[in-house]
Amino acid sequence: MKRVLITGGAGFIGSHAADVLLAAGYEVRLLDNLSPQVHGSYRRRPSYLNADAELIVGDVTDAFAVERSLRGVDMLIHLAAAVGVGQSMYEIASYVRTNELGTAVLLQVLAKHPVERLVVASSMSVYGEGSCRGADGTMLSPDERSAGQLKRAEWELLDADGRALEPVPTAETKPPSLSSIYALNKFAQERMCLITGKAYGIPTVGLRFFNVFGPRQALSNPYTGVLAIFAARLLNARSPLVFEDGLQRRDFVHVRDVARACLLALETHHTGDVYNVGSGQSRSILSVAHDLARVMGCPAITPTITGKYRAGDIRHCFADLGKSRARLGFAPQVTFEDGLDELAGYLADQIADDQAERASDELMRRGLVA
Repeated sequence: MKRVLITGGAGFIGSHAADVLLAAGYEVRLLDNLSPQVHGSYRRRPSYLNADAELIVGDVTDAFAVERSLRGVDMLIHLAAAVGVGQSMYEIASYVRTNELGTAVLLQVLAKHPVERLVVASSMSVYGEGSCRGADGTMLSPDERSAGQLKRAEWELLDADGRALEPVPTAETKPPSLSSIYALNKFAQERMCLITGKAYGIPTVGLRFFNVFGPRQALSNPYTGVLAIFAARLLNARSPLVFEDGLQRRDFVHVRDVARACLLALETHHTGDVYNVGSGQSRSILSVAHDLARVMGCPAITPTITGKYRAGDIRHCFADLGKSRARLGFAPQVTFEDGLDELAGYLADQIADDQAERASDELMRRGLVA
């Protein structure tokens, strides 16, 4: 029986990946530092963790903890990361330490003790703005919106003649455009893993996750996924805060589909490459806020459109899954509607410390929201 180590394995995605791997017949070990921002101040084993998963409490930047965790391990899924575009823009040293130095420490240990397979979690953030089509039908990789355009509240992506660009699914062939420290971190993580894997003969796969949602997401972490942030607001009878005009589009993929993608990446022969993991569908942030309020039974709480923008945010990005379907055999199985209903059931008995306004105020104080 193969043993798999999941770094960051006590978290949202890691715990679901553990469930999927255990059901598939793998032994699972988890390495997690139980960060207070995610797990609260008590640093205890989360109740949702599968009892058959072994947990080692330690930090990925600690070579001794990494070496201990890798003993007897056949395969590795590297999920450990500090997550959050906004926070990454002012906690720069912390994000680089956790995401880039942590990955470097892990790879340095792997260089001495190679495994049979390495899977690394990347992010759609590496794309920056998603792919677009111009008025003449030409496919484009749009530039970032200018500061002047954003200050004028002209939110949409425009061509050189001021015409709106049409967002289209983004494929892995789109060149990276790194608009935040977090995006830079994730690109560094995937490249470091692919380079090291090639050098040391470790078959490696990078997975670019889009907006992951589902049960177990940290509701009191104001830098986590947007659905969890909205849920925390609604659980406290507060209006979700929506930046820009709310019409920016994202790809929401259920966490169990992401966990299955991790299993497929462990077992594929198509290594040495990166793959999108999303739903292949796009939804506006504003519509998602309304949908969540409806399934949570509070449709009268309507979103607050702030008309402000955050440094590092992009306008539209959603996944082209053609390559993932063809090579990994990945196809999302949980519809957005079913996933949202399940999330509402999970939220029914949850308590959330809503930190969204505090986080927004912190970004504003630093000049990162305008």
